[in-house]
Amino acid sequence: MAILSAQSLPFGGLQPAFAAAAGGGDQAPVGEKLVLIVRNGDASAKTVTVATPGTVGDLAVADASQVIPAAGVAAIPLKASVYRDPATGRAAITYSAVTSVTVAVLQLP
Repeated sequence: MAILSAQSLPFGGLQPAFAAAAGGGDQAPVGEKLVLIVRNGDASAKTVTVATPGTVGDLAVADASQVIPAAGVAAIPLKASVYRDPATGRAAITYSAVTSVTVAVLQLP
């Protein structure tokens, strides 16, 4: 499991540095202006899941899943009130498979 760092996105734009998705999952910082970008360079669809450790009343909140088609891209806001794991302070991210999957976390201005 890798811990991803946020890259600051300036008003002039950015060519983000992407990292290979980790087979055991990744952790990412959470906050109001943080976004997880996932690129799927493979010929088959992949699913990325961000754990939602919270509950409403006594009911667990369903994890957020996004299916990324072949050669597709997904953006997932990493809002702390939804995804912050109390044990780590970060979001826990898993992938159905990691072949040709790359990720980046962007800090919006």
